[in-house]
Amino acid sequence: MKKFLFLVLTVLIFSCDDGDLQIETVNFDSITTVQSCGDVSVSSANLLFKINGDEALILELPSGLLKNEVTTTDIESAVPGSTTVIYRIFSDNVTSAYFCDELPVLTPSVMEEIDAQAGTVFVTTVATDSVTFEHTIRLSEISFVNENGDTRITDLQINEFGTVTTSL
Repeated sequence: MKKFLFLVLTVLIFSCDDGDLQIETVNFDSITTVQSCGDVSVSSANLLFKINGDEALILELPSGLLKNEVTTTDIESAVPGSTTVIYRIFSDNVTSAYFCDELPVLTPSVMEEIDAQAGTVFVTTVATDSVTFEHTIRLSEISFVNENGDTRITDLQINEFGTVTTSL
């Protein structure tokens, strides 16, 4: 009986692995603020991000995707390609300082980073006055694949990335 109990306990101890992160959904709907490091520009690439505690959704837009003109149809950009969408999980809560400080911060550390392997970014622009333009950014069919390539996460709950403004 002791041998059986020892065998059962051994199996239970070695079968548990708390180190594997299992991501089932990427949901940033409750986060309405799109952050950037400085002003958003139409003449250079832009790094935009949303933070949700210890997670971040990062969007890298190429130069020229945002334009200071009203659009009648959506401007599209393929992912991956000229636009990049990255999902990161950190060891602790993260702030904008992680992305914006000149000297890289040491903590929190990145626990997992997943690049989007498919999808499209749509941008619609309206004029709020004669010098300010509002860009609504939407994500469509963004698909993340983990580093092993065995788990695909396609979450349509991140359709509305957010709104940023530019000026002439």
